Amino acid sequence: MQELLEKLASLREYLDIPGKARRLNELDRELSDPELWNDQNRARQVTQEAGSVRKIVEGYTSLTSDAQGLSEMLELADETEREMLMEEQQSLQARVDELYRETLFTMKHADTAAIVRVKGGAGGTEAQDWAGMLARMFMRWAERRGYKVDILDEVPGDQAGYQSIEFIIRGEKAFGMMAAEHGVHRLVRVSPFDSNNRRQTSFASVDVVPEVPEEEINIHIPDSDLRRDVFRSQGAGGQGVNTTDSAVRLTHLPTGIAVACQITRSQIKNHELALQILKQRLYDIEVKKREAEELAARGQQAKVEWGSQMRSYVLDKQYIKDHRTGLMMHNPDDVLDGDLDELMWAGLEWMAGKRVAEDTGDDE
Repeated sequence: MQELLEKLASLREYLDIPGKARRLNELDRELSDPELWNDQNRARQVTQEAGSVRKIVEGYTSLTSDAQGLSEMLELADETEREMLMEEQQSLQARVDELYRETLFTMKHADTAAIVRVKGGAGGTEAQDWAGMLARMFMRWAERRGYKVDILDEVPGDQAGYQSIEFIIRGEKAFGMMAAEHGVHRLVRVSPFDSNNRRQTSFASVDVVPEVPEEEINIHIPDSDLRRDVFRSQGAGGQGVNTTDSAVRLTHLPTGIAVACQITRSQIKNHELALQILKQRLYDIEVKKREAEELAARGQQAKVEWGSQMRSYVLDKQYIKDHRTGLMMHNPDDVLDGDLDELMWAGLEWMAGKRVAEDTGDDE
């Protein structure tokens, strides 16, 4: 029990509970001002921040009260009663861990949906199959959490998987959870497509951006900067197959970024959705550019990490290794079936530590 109390004391400092309590008072005063609601964008931001801060402050206060009460009960309990109270202590430990995890969502727009694009690297069928496996892994993870997935665009592989696939995951902190999956994923296995059963290495890129509220994105794209192509939606056939050219692909000519959408049967709606996602991607580029400029202004070098693999899935030796955190998993079948939480939390902890290092100038 003493260890739990010490962890709570440490968490109080780590979370800056006094500072968050002061901030919550400021936000509550702002929320009580009728003038706030004349600016819906600001009202939404204040409401979201107040909800997030309140959850941490009230969660910590409740935990501290329950822990102190349990500590007093344990001091007075006999051996039999102590054993019964151990379950309560384990429950408190789980709540402490959950509160700590709330602090890992250091990225902006953690509460929004995640727009995910998976693209096979060089290597033909092998890489395309790997892209399909990754897409299924993320969709199974979302399904386990009760999240909703909408496929925006898919380009099937020649024999298996996908050349590329883009989808939106909607659910509580969907982008916050998926943020650490951004990067290059490496697969090593005995290829099922090689008649000689040779060991193959494949790569696929995973791009994750938040679905930023439209009113927050101040980006105007002139028509002259866009190329618009329409095509027939991909489908499995049967009655559900689309027989009209309703799918839309927009290419932003200055950057070469292309976004396609075939989620609806309406060409107009697909165009609107594709344009929204294109703006999301351009906004994300601008945010990263500003972050790099801020680091440079502080005399720090922004690291270019996209080109290096962040995780390896070595199936013939039955392990997965995250190269950022060093975490090893020996249940690749479960992970590829969506059991991703442990890897995700470790990745988010690594991201939070990296962010703190950058903010304090300690980044190596």
